[in-house]
Amino acid sequence: MIRRRCLERPAYVKSVIKQLKGVHPRNCNICGYQGNFRAFGHPPRYDALCPSCHSLERHRLLFSWLQANNDLVTQADTLHFAPEPCLASILSCRAKTYLTADLVFGRANIILNIEQIDLPAGSLDLVICSHILEHVDDKLALAELYRVLRPGGIAVLMFPVIEGWISTYENEEVTTPKGRDLHFGQMDHVRYFGRDVRDRITAAGFTLEEFTATEPAAHRHGLMRGEKVFIGKKMILNAPGPVNRRSDR
Repeated sequence: MIRRRCLERPAYVKSVIKQLKGVHPRNCNICGYQGNFRAFGHPPRYDALCPSCHSLERHRLLFSWLQANNDLVTQADTLHFAPEPCLASILSCRAKTYLTADLVFGRANIILNIEQIDLPAGSLDLVICSHILEHVDDKLALAELYRVLRPGGIAVLMFPVIEGWISTYENEEVTTPKGRDLHFGQMDHVRYFGRDVRDRITAAGFTLEEFTATEPAAHRHGLMRGEKVFIGKKMILNAPGPVNRRSDR
């Protein structure tokens, strides 16, 4: 048995290496590339990276939402945190006004801390915040996003979420990069969101909708099946209170 496994392992390794270059042809909805996508991540996710614009699954899902809501984008004063190059070049042309922000100098137009956004209240129509809330104090960040949006404004949110967990997992005793990698999946993450993340978003004052990666777009564009974009909308005065609405696309 042991000998057979040792003989099989080179074949397994060879098959993994072969699939790193792509398993099924895909179509990138961002740049239009058609062909094999590359693997990305540890462990590798096959067919994840577009070799042309370097978009990943979450970028292509977010772009799907942007395409479906193009009229909203073209009328929006927009702030984009930690801008992804494959999306920033498109948004800069489409949005009414477009501002990018990051904590690191040189990565965006301005330096902003999402937990304490140095912008006037009610100054934006659209804020894009992809894979940031798992790094920061999400309660402070969501409150700040709500503050800087105008009534009717939208926060587009993405983050890793484990739908099988009722509650978000956090642990204040985990403070080292190695510990965070073990507990939260990445050295600079501070939580794994469970499905109660919806309550965290609505607690900040937002109404909530969801945009989900479904077929046939999932296999066509190399999306992660079931991954979601959460759309938090700031209530207009005298409008009904927060609600949850799910929308599969």
